[in-house]
Amino acid sequence: MPIRHSIIHRIDKKPDGSPSILHLAAAPLVSTPGQEALHQGLNETYNAKQGKVWGLFHEESGAYPFSRWLREYLASELDFTAFTTIATEHLKRLLDESNLATGAPVLIAHYTQGMTDYVFIALLHETESVVIEDDLRASVVRNVDAGTLHFAARINLSEWQNNPASRQYISLIKPKGGSRAGLAFRDFIGCQEGIDGPGETRTLLKAFSDFVESEDLAEEAAREKTNALVSYASSQSKLGEPISLEELSGLIDEDRPKAFFDHIRSKDYGLSPEFPADKRTLNHFKRFTARTEGLSISFEAHLLGNKVEFDQGRSQLVIRDLPRQLIDQLKRDATSR
Repeated sequence: MPIRHSIIHRIDKKPDGSPSILHLAAAPLVSTPGQEALHQGLNETYNAKQGKVWGLFHEESGAYPFSRWLREYLASELDFTAFTTIATEHLKRLLDESNLATGAPVLIAHYTQGMTDYVFIALLHETESVVIEDDLRASVVRNVDAGTLHFAARINLSEWQNNPASRQYISLIKPKGGSRAGLAFRDFIGCQEGIDGPGETRTLLKAFSDFVESEDLAEEAAREKTNALVSYASSQSKLGEPISLEELSGLIDEDRPKAFFDHIRSKDYGLSPEFPADKRTLNHFKRFTARTEGLSISFEAHLLGNKVEFDQGRSQLVIRDLPRQLIDQLKRDATSR
């Protein structure tokens, strides 16, 4: 993960309600093993975060100036230090208005991963610990906890610059409970939601369930395809990369790599070609499948206890809210007897 530029400014805030104080770095950080380890740890923590917002910039305006400054930096009209200084001053004003209880170091980094350029912005979480110096005196030191992130965003610069129609080049940790500080950080980035990750993931799983049913697959084959989907989607989520429907289709059925993709398009599920996987939705996805003596049963785990009830003592399933098509078939059969 080559880091082009990285800098840390600090917003100091006392809990007495007084305005915060901004301490600006004079120059970007010099690359060191410690800096690399910090970035790597933050990147892993960010990728593992669930429930992120995926979206795009609001139109440039006085209320949302960050994208203009970023554009000027990329055009070499601002150097990295000037760009981050202006941006952090703006962030300080927004956080003061939101009554942020405590301050934090502000990390802004421009880095490359593979063929893609990113800008990453985070308010770092610090902890204090006591160390014993060589002269045996105790000192309090601040440590950055790379495993904790509450305010962070990542901008895919390559996607933003090369795909003007994209609605998912920004990802951002979703503010918990609509916190004022979290909303202020979102407004600082100028991010509006463009892709509903959980909704897209639920639709994908529905499309997959329909596909498995239409293919009339044996239990083992259905389980293998389910595992392929969950494994791929989870891997992409861990890497911070979106699901590609064409790539997923090829993994689900190597002999017919376009089968699942064509099923999605022909049924018009409205899925984006690429979208971020929602880990929480994936974790709830599991299929129970069995076939015996002319009877085929298949349902998703999240229906258990809701539409499907298992009576363990009698080894029975109770199914509620039967599909209308099945009800009509059963009625017609009962009438004809």
